[in-house]
Amino acid sequence: MLDIVTIGDSVIDTFLILNDATKQCHINKKNRELCLNFADKIPITHSDQSVGGNAANVAIGTKKLGCSTAIITEIGDDISGSVIFNVLSDAKIETKYIKICKNAQTRYSVILNFQSERTILSYQAKRSYSLPKIPQTKWIYYTSLSAGFEKIQHKLITHLKKNPAIRLAMNPGSYQMSSGLSEIKKILPYTDVLVVNKEEACELAGQKKDIPKLLTLLHKKGISHVVITDSTNGSYSYDGEQILHMPTYNIKAIARTGAGDAYTSGLLSALIHKKTLAEAMQWGTSNAGGVIQKVGAQRGLLSMRGTKALIKKYPKVVPKKIKST
Repeated sequence: MLDIVTIGDSVIDTFLILNDATKQCHINKKNRELCLNFADKIPITHSDQSVGGNAANVAIGTKKLGCSTAIITEIGDDISGSVIFNVLSDAKIETKYIKICKNAQTRYSVILNFQSERTILSYQAKRSYSLPKIPQTKWIYYTSLSAGFEKIQHKLITHLKKNPAIRLAMNPGSYQMSSGLSEIKKILPYTDVLVVNKEEACELAGQKKDIPKLLTLLHKKGISHVVITDSTNGSYSYDGEQILHMPTYNIKAIARTGAGDAYTSGLLSALIHKKTLAEAMQWGTSNAGGVIQKVGAQRGLLSMRGTKALIKKYPKVVPKKIKST
């Protein structure tokens, strides 16, 4: 039996690192805008390319932390698809559930990194999703899919009803949140662990509240463990008994792409290894701390040894109870 199966899209990420000191671009934080000089030639300091996508990132992240892992994803029959398949295979991820779509392109993203923040340009190749027979597993991680994801989700809910011992973790993607919110809400009662950022939590809760209130609102929708990440403010969790806050480590970020997936990888790996939710938040924070020191979503993913070493380095940075309910 596998520890975890991840379900979601896989992509090729191209990273363009802009000079933080350039006067040809700036960030409008109030309107959340990255502003570039029109018709200008803007220099970059570095470029890179790697495999990405939530499902692939978490598959590789959990594998590095000692979990047996498979991935259900769809790729094109092009060079990029071959790269994704080979990277996952080399990472010892079970690849026999990968669907290779004939005469189709693999999805890709161009990620502009400026002042440690990211802006993503995403190409979503059309897919007619299908869900293969899910192998025996303790956990399923359901994440980013685009148009047509409803077909997979309906079959996934049916599978969970027939196999109640399977634990479901979920982090919905941008398309699911923007165009399929009502559908995503249907799977919340079957979710053991939900990992979302503050903005996504507001969307799912249907109202803008502070994080403690959002945690309790989402828990009432039937989710066993709710985790909300809040960038440099750290992460928060609620299990129906207590709300915990885990600060981030004092680590200078080179790039933040993949930090959320790294956090989720650490969190879920800890739970798979029978750790407490508080310990899982430490694993997640440690793994994210590794990733933000590298360009790309996977280069900084930590091993078990690396995760424990970073936790040991920050003994005073631990989850603390902030509210009882």
